[in-house]
Amino acid sequence: MNTAPLKIKEKLAAARSNTRLINEGQRVIRQGKGLLFAIFRTAVIAGISYVILGPLIGIVVNSFFSNADKYSPMVYLIPQAPTLERYKLAILRMDYWNTLRNMLLYVTSLTVLQLAVCSMVGYGFARYKFPLKKLFFACVIIMIVIPSHTVMLPIYMTFQSFNPLGVIGLFNSGRGINLLASPLPMYIMTVLGCGLRSGLYIYIFNQFFRGLPKEIEEAAEIDGAGTLYTYFFIMIPNSMPSIITVTIFSLVWQYNDTFFSKLFIISQNVVLSKQIVSLQANILNIDRILDPSISALYLYAGIVLVIVPLVVLYVVLQRRFIEGVERSGIVG
Repeated sequence: MNTAPLKIKEKLAAARSNTRLINEGQRVIRQGKGLLFAIFRTAVIAGISYVILGPLIGIVVNSFFSNADKYSPMVYLIPQAPTLERYKLAILRMDYWNTLRNMLLYVTSLTVLQLAVCSMVGYGFARYKFPLKKLFFACVIIMIVIPSHTVMLPIYMTFQSFNPLGVIGLFNSGRGINLLASPLPMYIMTVLGCGLRSGLYIYIFNQFFRGLPKEIEEAAEIDGAGTLYTYFFIMIPNSMPSIITVTIFSLVWQYNDTFFSKLFIISQNVVLSKQIVSLQANILNIDRILDPSISALYLYAGIVLVIVPLVVLYVVLQRRFIEGVERSGIVG
């Protein structure tokens, strides 16, 4: 009897068994690596979240503390006698609703101006050829790279004695108009395309318009559309992702800006964040709350009141913002 076929079958079965064992071992190793990576990733995210959100959670919780909660050794995060007294007094001393209305008008108007100016400049760089184009675009990049603090002195001196006619040589007597202590310098800088983060917005629009096919404009030109009609009624509707991105960036950064508001001495009745600086002193002088630990609770409530509008804006526009960032050419 020939046993060779049986031995071959046995070897094949053993080889298949070894292969299955090897595959099973490799699968277990891959699962183990995936589990370790998931644990590591979760630990890193939890650590970063704690570092970022820990102080914020503490501020929000402390803003609801009563006097008894503040001095009770048994209270850590959850107040036993929560109160809204901190918010009521903070709203009163910050003149919150009037200041918030003025702030929203100020921020919204600057955002609209930045959208109009930066989109036009970005479109011009993306679609037209003109002398010194590369040099001008290099200046835009420099606006992004150079920190505002390095040019704060010439900016301050310019608007302390503002003389636009002297710039073009028509009138230069050495005297000008002091535009400080008003929002006018911010509006002038924004209209001229050098406002807060305008260089970045021009770059975003430039990248997005460069990504749009030129056939759209060629088809519009064949149909008899002029430059302005093509820009306003064809290109702008197609650039909504970049518009949404720039709108949210501009709203948030203008809202959070303290550098230019302090540099131009803009009134705290217009800039909500400046109300925080004087809140604790007002409570000390007007309400005679001398305990710094208790007055700090009112400061925490004021900080929460400043943060809430931004959180609402993010919650409402979160999905559109993420889609805009993905499609606006800001990454990559």
